[in-house]
Amino acid sequence: MADWHLSRTFESTSGVVRWDRLGDPGAEPLVLLHGTPFSSYVWRPVARALANRYQVYVWDMPGYGASEATVGQDLSLDAMSGVFTDLLDHWRLDRPLVAAHDSGGAVALGAHLLRGARYRALALVDAVSLPPWGSPFSTLVGEHAEVFARLPLPVHEAVVREYVQSASSPGLHPADLDRLVGPWLGEAGRAAFYRQLTQRLDDRRYTDAMQPRYSAIDLPVLVCWGEDDTSWVPLARGHELAALVPGARLHTLPDAGHLAPLDAPAELATTLLTFLASVP
Repeated sequence: MADWHLSRTFESTSGVVRWDRLGDPGAEPLVLLHGTPFSSYVWRPVARALANRYQVYVWDMPGYGASEATVGQDLSLDAMSGVFTDLLDHWRLDRPLVAAHDSGGAVALGAHLLRGARYRALALVDAVSLPPWGSPFSTLVGEHAEVFARLPLPVHEAVVREYVQSASSPGLHPADLDRLVGPWLGEAGRAAFYRQLTQRLDDRRYTDAMQPRYSAIDLPVLVCWGEDDTSWVPLARGHELAALVPGARLHTLPDAGHLAPLDAPAELATTLLTFLASVP
């Protein structure tokens, strides 16, 4: 996985999922979830650090990264939580450690609260969990996707680059930006990009339905947030989420924006290692 290549596949109900595993196969399993419009690549530096102690599972959700992206896919958060639950069964993981970023947080929460997936501990990083979430741009595009989908390809690329770059506080390394933007380029990528943003509009009902259940979560939870996350999922949501989940710990990351796994990988990895080592 020198260049972050996911070598394994799983036939999910929403299309082919690409996934892989890092670290000692005999070590305790830890599953990482990415968000929108990203891929498992956002976890690249953190996953490699965590793999020194854990068996780390990474995967691209259907419609994202290296996984299958087709017309008519159900890319809703509810569908993704179903895919994740099926993946846990496929991997034969019962009560793994889980860390989730952005809308991956909503997927992990839904799999646990609505589908009965069991975890030993859960870390939520700048997680989609409470309203309002999503940037003004994502809402605008979702509501007018048919217009944006007709943008000339060079204009579309410039829009996507600016959108993804806005998730980082210090700014992304050019190679990281290229990797995150790459799946959304070309005619097929352009269609897939606006398709997934359109589906995000209805997902707010999904997170609203979960909110009353947060007080029933009975496992160790870490809420970790970039202090400079101001427009994607503001830090205030992190404080609110930590207050709703019994016993949840809140850790903030200075100088990190929404893309905390790439903005502050060393501090995030250290924070996760400390938290996971404390789990009974």
